[in-house]
Amino acid sequence: MLDGTRVPPVDIESLPDDLREVLEEQRKLHGTPLYPYLFYARNPAYFRAAHAMWNALQKETKRVPGALRTLLNRRVASWNGCEF
Repeated sequence: MLDGTRVPPVDIESLPDDLREVLEEQRKLHGTPLYPYLFYARNPAYFRAAHAMWNALQKETKRVPGALRTLLNRRVASWNGCEF
């Protein structure tokens, strides 16, 4: 568990298949599942909604070229204190 969190993340093995697949893809891309998704997974409907929202935002972003989206995402994350 990360320092400062009061709610432990969900046990991945107890999740429905579709949620586990998303978390496994995140592990392949980032080395570990993204921590907020481990909290979202406590409510599968919320997890699916959040995942759909971020997918839509990523696919529908027209003002930022695709090659720069990840770089922009990392920059904004660093401004917000997220470590990568």
